[in-house]
Amino acid sequence: MKTRASSRRKSKNDRHVLVTGGAGFIGSHLVERLLAGGHRVVVMDDLSTGSLDNLKTVSGHAGLRVIQAKISGCAELPDLVESASAIYHLAAAVGVALVIQSPIHTLETNLHETEVLVKLAAQARVPFLLTSSSEVYGKSEKPSFSEDDDLLIGPPNHSRWGYACSKLMDEFLVLAYARERDLPAVVVRLFNVVGPRQTGRYGMVLPRFIAAARRGESLKVHGDGHQTRCFCSVSDVVEALTRLQNCAAARGQVFNVGGTDEISILELARTVIDLLGSNSRIELVPYQQAYAPGFEDMRQRRPAVEKLAGAIAFRPTTPLRDIILTTAQAI
Repeated sequence: MKTRASSRRKSKNDRHVLVTGGAGFIGSHLVERLLAGGHRVVVMDDLSTGSLDNLKTVSGHAGLRVIQAKISGCAELPDLVESASAIYHLAAAVGVALVIQSPIHTLETNLHETEVLVKLAAQARVPFLLTSSSEVYGKSEKPSFSEDDDLLIGPPNHSRWGYACSKLMDEFLVLAYARERDLPAVVVRLFNVVGPRQTGRYGMVLPRFIAAARRGESLKVHGDGHQTRCFCSVSDVVEALTRLQNCAAARGQVFNVGGTDEISILELARTVIDLLGSNSRIELVPYQQAYAPGFEDMRQRRPAVEKLAGAIAFRPTTPLRDIILTTAQAI
């Protein structure tokens, strides 16, 4: 009698890469990269925040299969995982606006869907990459965040910290399976990824600014605008994700992936206006007006990427000016 494991080994040439959230902003770019590299790809996405339009450049590709379903609601999931050569788990609730408006959806999506998927991945020992978030660093005031830093999460009555905790629990769960069940896994903390196909619908700042500048409307900067961020091109992120997934020495570890050039949100707004030749003005909007009561923001968020560079000989370097122009061309 053939076992599933032996069947899986014999059908190695027919295996696929499974990408959850593959119709999303980052996921769609990753799917394009994998297909271009000769992989067969199965995308699983419930399209709650993703869109099939993001995959239109590869919609007719013979190596692509798209399944519209939640991870936990897909009857084929055990077979899809078992026949996968690798899994990229990008499916998650995204965007500050969505996190604040729908905290139950955020927590259930980030916790339960990961639990279902990682358990099956561990049984089949499929290489597993989890995309986490810089939000897990919480209220840290360090000048740059390192993977081994202590984490300072805010109180539970602020929804933003619920999102941070849900992503952190995903990390704990994946790393626990790596230690206890020998799951070949790597965790990636993403920092402010931007680029073509990103939407401002869920509060993402750069596409929101670009769209307003194009219409000649005010660019709404939340708070005093002096909070700083480091923006990273989605093309750099995809490069880092694929290298980390294929790096055996990276397994069982956490890596930051992000740019390291800080810019205030106020200066970002000015830069967008200047690069697009817009006549828009900048409007400061108090947090209590922009979000639900009790919202807290992080004053700065800069990743340390030395560990990433040491593991895969790569660090994001695309200049912000180029990122803005490339993103604007796609909007």
